[in-house]
Amino acid sequence: MFDFSGKVLFLTGANGGITRAIAKTFFELGASCVLTDLDEDGVRDFAKSLDASGSRAIGLRQDAAKSGDADNAMAEAKDRFGKIDYLVTGAGLYRDQMIHDMTDAQWHQTIGINLDGVFYTCRAAIPLLAEGGSIVNIASMAGHRGSFMHTHYASAKGAVLTFSRSLALELAPRIRVNAVSPGLIETPLVQPLLAARGPSLIELTPLKRLGQPEEVAHTVAYLCSDWASFITGETIHVNGGLYIAS
Repeated sequence: MFDFSGKVLFLTGANGGITRAIAKTFFELGASCVLTDLDEDGVRDFAKSLDASGSRAIGLRQDAAKSGDADNAMAEAKDRFGKIDYLVTGAGLYRDQMIHDMTDAQWHQTIGINLDGVFYTCRAAIPLLAEGGSIVNIASMAGHRGSFMHTHYASAKGAVLTFSRSLALELAPRIRVNAVSPGLIETPLVQPLLAARGPSLIELTPLKRLGQPEEVAHTVAYLCSDWASFITGETIHVNGGLYIAS
């Protein structure tokens, strides 16, 4: 449907369930891919599985919570491909913790990866983004409605939504910026929640099933494509209707 030949994707947290689907989708559509993750060996192996030659897909180490890592990864992307057309921030951390016994370290770690990491990566990417490029930040349904035992995560994702709208204003008209808010997607990240409440949550979902990583990836690809050329500062929910039904 879309032709991303000659385009370059920079994707953080690329060794996760949703992000692997995003990388595969963009690669199959013709894009070259700069894939980063804290798990350096894992992301390098994943990049090789997409492109054994290394000509169109490379894996790099990036700790999303460290600004220097974002700068270094962008420098490598520039050396290899000279530009970025699409930036997708997918690095995330989702852990159970009640507020009353949440430590400072737990709060700062989650905010650092889920919010600071988006800022660091977007800031570092701006000089490399080609005219007509697109940024898609992966948020969450939790960022819109809150989440029991995940206040640090929900707070960060809510801020990502506001950050995305603000960045859209600053980068227009040259670059578009949008967000995607997944709900219950069938990945390892949500398995503990599904084990505890899976049947009831699926019953609450109008489409009566979990989402698939590829369904999020297709939404991200649409937002980066020319078909979304007049869309910026928006958020698309991908949750089977759970957000409006519960």
